[in-house]
Amino acid sequence: MPRRLSFSSLAPSSAMPAPSTTHSNSYRSTGTQTNSHPHPQSMALPVRRKLVVIGDGACGKTSLLISFSEGRFPTTYVPTVFENYVSDIYVDNTPVELALWDTAGQEDYDRLRPLSYPDTDVLLICFAIDNPDSLENAREKWIAEALHYCGDKIPIMLVGCKADLRTPEALARGLPMVMREDGMNMVKEIDELGAYAECSAMDGFGVHEVFQIATRAALVTKHPRSHRKCFVL
Repeated sequence: MPRRLSFSSLAPSSAMPAPSTTHSNSYRSTGTQTNSHPHPQSMALPVRRKLVVIGDGACGKTSLLISFSEGRFPTTYVPTVFENYVSDIYVDNTPVELALWDTAGQEDYDRLRPLSYPDTDVLLICFAIDNPDSLENAREKWIAEALHYCGDKIPIMLVGCKADLRTPEALARGLPMVMREDGMNMVKEIDELGAYAECSAMDGFGVHEVFQIATRAALVTKHPRSHRKCFVL
């Protein structure tokens, strides 16, 4: 039986401070905020963790990483793969060097993508909210690939990207959209998925929360303890 990994007690709360970063960029209010002064724990040695993002091509993976790491939405050229980046952040006063690894979802990269998986501490499986097929591919392809190369000992988070496209107008026009309940139900059905979150790289909604929860899960992974699933709204 696969080990059930969860994100219990990892979700942000009103009493839990947002992680700060040492980036020089100025982040939107809904994303990660810069810290221009030394952090109280800045003298502590940082904990190194590796986060890998997978999912269909053009589902929003790269834009999500750019929005988080650079505090902007790419309005011109979006590269197929985001240059690997190390984000120095603090989660619950713990300094973390979070290595962000992007991957290409196209089939042409199926033989190269496995090179990204070794030493992964947490995985984000992304899909596009305006493309239900990309959610189905998360079930049919990406979970299996993650388990094959990483095993069942690391936390996996399901992330719905492009949430800004699920507008009342789009729903009224009958455009195909993944609803929040669809993602939550998949996490309930599949033991290997630990949490679900939605975000928008366009307006910053939920971007900070995704990486906050993922980083906490990566920290917990190195110190196993019993925990339950949680669902991020």
